[in-house]
Amino acid sequence: MLNALWLETFVTLCETAHFTRAAAALNMTQPGVSQHIRKLEAQVGEALLSRDGKSFTPTPAGEAVLAIGKRRRDEDRELRRTLRHDDPDAGQVSVACSGSIALLLYPRFLALMADAPALLLMLEAAPEARVVEGVAEGRFDLGIISHPPAHPRLEGESVGQDELCLILPRGAAAPVSLAELEALGFVAHPDGFAHADELLGANFPDDYPGAERLAWRSFINQIGQIPAPVARGIGYTILPRSGVDTYPERDRLCIVPLPRPVRHDLWLIQRRNRQLPARAERVRAQIGEALRAL
Repeated sequence: MLNALWLETFVTLCETAHFTRAAAALNMTQPGVSQHIRKLEAQVGEALLSRDGKSFTPTPAGEAVLAIGKRRRDEDRELRRTLRHDDPDAGQVSVACSGSIALLLYPRFLALMADAPALLLMLEAAPEARVVEGVAEGRFDLGIISHPPAHPRLEGESVGQDELCLILPRGAAAPVSLAELEALGFVAHPDGFAHADELLGANFPDDYPGAERLAWRSFINQIGQIPAPVARGIGYTILPRSGVDTYPERDRLCIVPLPRPVRHDLWLIQRRNRQLPARAERVRAQIGEALRAL
C-alpha cells in the first residue's frame, strides 16, 4: 500500500506546481515536502518527477501515482460525507423474531416504509436458535428472543413480556377443569404443544396429561390463521398475546384469565459493541415501543 501521507504530499505538490507553495498548503517545511517525495519514489521504485531547474513535471510513473492519489482523495471525501450523513430514512434493516411478534411488528414496519420510500425493512419469522445464529453471524441487524443472550458475540436489553393466552370463542365460559377444554378440542400448531405444557401444566397440574395426549380439534402452521377456528366456535388454542391482538377478528375471541399466568420475557438482541446505523436505531425504537405496550 502506498503511504497515504506521502501520496497526499505528492498530489498537493503536483496541484501547486511549486515546492514552497506545497509546503505552505500542507503546513510543512520545503525540506519536509522533498523528503516525502523521495520516500514515495523509493516505495514505488521509480522517479516520479522530471526536474528542470526549479520547475518539474510528473514522469509517466508520476502520472500514474497522481491518478491514484486523486482517486484516494475523492474516496476519502466520499467516506467523510457518508459518515456525516447517516440517513435514518434510507438503507436496509433486517429483523428476525417469532411469528407472533412478526405479526405485531409488520404493520409498524409498513408505516415506516410508507413514510420513508428509501427504507428497506426485512422481517423474518424464525425459531429462536436461528434468530440467535443469524444476529451473531450478521445476517440480521436485530433479533427478538425470550431470554438474555448467552452467545459471546451478542448483547441485549429487556423490552417487555409476552403473555401466553388461553383463547376460547367469544362468550365462552371460563373452564373450571381441564375436562371442559378437552371437550372443545385443541387447535394445535407448531408452538402450541410447548405453550400447552407451560400454561395448562401450571393451571391444571393434577389433571394435565402432557401435550401429546391432548384431544385435537385441528392443526394449522400458519400463525395468522391459528385463531380462525376458535373465532368460529371450533375448539380452543394457546397463543402469545402478540399473536392474538393482531388477529383481524379479535372481537370474536375471548382471552380466559387463569390463576397462574405465564409470561415470556422479550429481549432485543444485536451484535456486541456494534454501533447501529441511524436507520436501524429508528427501527429499534419502533420495536421497543411495540413490545413494551404488550
